Amino acid sequence: MSPVPGTRGYAQRPEKFAKDYESVSFEKVHKPVIRHYPIHDKLASILDIGAGTGRDAAALARAGHFVDAVEPTAGMRENGQQLHANEQINWIDDNLPHLHKITASHKKYDLLLLTAVWMHLTPAERETAMTTCKSLLLPQGVISLSLRHGPVPPDRHMFDVPDEEVIALGKAHGLQLLHHSVHKGDTLGRNDIHWSYVVFSADASSQPNHP
Repeated sequence: MSPVPGTRGYAQRPEKFAKDYESVSFEKVHKPVIRHYPIHDKLASILDIGAGTGRDAAALARAGHFVDAVEPTAGMRENGQQLHANEQINWIDDNLPHLHKITASHKKYDLLLLTAVWMHLTPAERETAMTTCKSLLLPQGVISLSLRHGPVPPDRHMFDVPDEEVIALGKAHGLQLLHHSVHKGDTLGRNDIHWSYVVFSADASSQPNHP
């Protein structure tokens, strides 16, 4: 099987990336948007797309949620399985834009996490990926994306995707914008990198929130 283009640069150094990812907590990374996640008053079905070493998947599994973690990079996935061996995480080797294995399972989810993932997709892949993600949502399901902005490392397959493009794409697919915010700084302390968050709901009756 050919390597997934978006994983370029990660397979060669999985231990370094594992250390970086696990050095920051789920709560810190998702603080700007966690209030929108349907995890506070029920046990949710969650798909963590591009789960890396499973930091977020593990935190959610510890809280009792049902978590499928998709990670196409074998080294990252194996690190995650070792680091979080005690957590009930269903690890899956799959990738965007189609998520063939996930879609074939016909499962639907309350929450889709795409944390530092969208930037690895080409424009055409982003269109397809949004269609795929919407198809995986339960009626009131939520999609959360974090978007990286700043210089692109030369060894990565990565793009600086404008927030406006993501918002327009979600709306074109019939999703309701719940949240959009831009945050200065980076959780790993990189001065030239900053992040934004976009959260959508499949429930068209939800009211948008733009703090």
